[in-house]
Amino acid sequence: MTKPVRIGVQLQPQHADYPQIRDAVRRAEDIGVDVIFNWDHFFPLYGDPDGKHFECWTMLGAWAEQTSRVQIGALVTCNSYRNPDLLADMARTVDHISGGRLILGIGAGWFERDYDEFGYEFGTAGSRIAALGEALPRIKARWAASNPLPTRDIPILIGGGGERKTLRIVAEHADVWHSFGDVETLRRKSAILDQHGADVGRDASQIERSVAVSAPPAEVADALVDAGVTLFTVSASGPDYDLSLVEQWVAWRDSRA
Repeated sequence: MTKPVRIGVQLQPQHADYPQIRDAVRRAEDIGVDVIFNWDHFFPLYGDPDGKHFECWTMLGAWAEQTSRVQIGALVTCNSYRNPDLLADMARTVDHISGGRLILGIGAGWFERDYDEFGYEFGTAGSRIAALGEALPRIKARWAASNPLPTRDIPILIGGGGERKTLRIVAEHADVWHSFGDVETLRRKSAILDQHGADVGRDASQIERSVAVSAPPAEVADALVDAGVTLFTVSASGPDYDLSLVEQWVAWRDSRA
């Protein structure tokens, strides 16, 4: 069965006061997006590196109460920042607050300043990916042991493109794979993901393909759909949170109905 085309927006929690973020969430839900993401960092990724910034998961709890229809999540949570059992319980709680609308987006982590200033061991790319692979079974086991249980099987989105290790973890655990790169890279890595799925006994074609988009749909949508993408996410930063490109993607989605 073909997955429905969905539109997300990543509201980057940087360079804004929280009322501006809250207003952007309201506007995004009113526009008709399917998913609203933030990100899991402690400092801005661009612009003034010491500019205003807010924490991911406390914000998701607020969004769970503020919104009524959209799915919410991080694009993506850094596995290194929280004990996997704690993260599982945080996710389960936000899932209940939202009435079953949380996506657990997660990745291995990469932004060294976060690690250095908050006292986490940065390690190597390999050690961080290995830690992600070890964390996901713990997260699922904690959900299974929780009281109350999550409202449903919380979908797991994994971001990353490492062909040998990360895509293997995606094949084992993810419901959604968030890819980086151009269409040709997406096609090649998607085929590698399918092979990893076969190796672990899972039909990887059932894993939704997700990408970030920064161009209007008229320029890129057809090629991405042809490559198998069904979740398209536009990013917006503070303080203004311009959602005009998001509106174009929502209109494109609706025109396909």
